[in-house]
Amino acid sequence: MNRTTSVATLVLLAGLGMGVTFLVHHTSAARIATEQRLIDSQMLLDMLPAGSYDNQPLDQPLAVDNIALANSTLLGGYLATRSNQPSAVLLRSQTVGYTSTIELLIAIDANGKLLGVKTLKQAETPGLGGRIADWPNAWLHLFTGKSRTDPADTGWALKKDQGQFDQMAGATTTSRAVINAVHDALRYFDEHRQQWIGSSAHE
Repeated sequence: MNRTTSVATLVLLAGLGMGVTFLVHHTSAARIATEQRLIDSQMLLDMLPAGSYDNQPLDQPLAVDNIALANSTLLGGYLATRSNQPSAVLLRSQTVGYTSTIELLIAIDANGKLLGVKTLKQAETPGLGGRIADWPNAWLHLFTGKSRTDPADTGWALKKDQGQFDQMAGATTTSRAVINAVHDALRYFDEHRQQWIGSSAHE
């Protein structure tokens, strides 16, 4: 085998190797993206009751992007529908806790009632405010069924602040931050209900 043939063979092998590497990477990237999408869907949608939607809510984002509210920031939102009728809204909210920012997912049905609240990210004190990340979470479950007007505005506070909610033991600041963020989200939903839900909701 002469030098020219050897170089040509090496170039060919290198080209084949690059092609195979690209193909494997492209195929793997698509598979990884699909798997990540499934994980995201499971994490974000498990608060919605089974059978309450038949669309892909993550494919129906709301025009909500870094909207500053009184005590929190809305990072994004999604619309769940059933038979092309809005059934719920999912809002991603960020607030400041005791030692970290806390990212919440807040699910609200078409009538403005909370379906649930879930912690997506946090770095609060382990064993205290960090318990906000537990799932299922008994303290966060206290909000299920509440709405913008139930309780009234003054009730959306800790009992020690003359409100209606207990705090997580040893986590006053974290508890207060979450309550305020949920209240913010409910107010924002109420202000945009007609735009998002229209007249399909029934009181």
